[in-house]
Amino acid sequence: MARHGSSNELLIFYSSGAKTNKVEIQGVSIIIRGKRLADAETEYQWRIDAELSELDASRPLVMSYEEFFRVFKGQFDYPTPWVKRLSVDTNNGIYIGNIMYYDIDTVNKEAEIGIMIGDRKYWSKGYGFDILVTLIDHIFSNSSLKRLYLHTLDWNHRAQRCFAKCGFKPIKKVRRISRNFMLMEVHDSEWEKIRDEKLAQRGSHQPRET
Repeated sequence: MARHGSSNELLIFYSSGAKTNKVEIQGVSIIIRGKRLADAETEYQWRIDAELSELDASRPLVMSYEEFFRVFKGQFDYPTPWVKRLSVDTNNGIYIGNIMYYDIDTVNKEAEIGIMIGDRKYWSKGYGFDILVTLIDHIFSNSSLKRLYLHTLDWNHRAQRCFAKCGFKPIKKVRRISRNFMLMEVHDSEWEKIRDEKLAQRGSHQPRET
């Protein structure tokens, strides 16, 4: 599998005050795109949701929407180079969730991944698989990163099954922020062996949009 350029190619370029950024990665049933200011209201609703927060190993936000928007806009206007926050749309333009890679380490060539599908109508329909496989392949094909990893709550077996199906392997249980997690990872050398199979499997789901 081709490796293009350096880790600098991972940088997502924003212009201060812009309403969107230019990232667009096409999956089968989804598009991974750059954040838009218009995403803020929907994301706020997800971030104050108790169930979604528990699945994300966080607490529901207690700040007002106005406070949240100021933080959101600050991250939008002045992104840090080691965190890439992205949104996910269905092919017909419905905003259904977020995915990010962060703690980007260009020395050890690794980064952590986090994903949340906030719209419950799109749970258990193959969207998570499509999103993850699409982003994994994009990162390994267009950067020098060689390891992607994630932490999922140890009781969230549904998420662990999805991650395993995408190519992540369980490594060990770890304790973070007073919670138990399963550390999972995938290396570019392993991905190259299963890449074609995983990309083809995205098309086997073809979930119906409503």
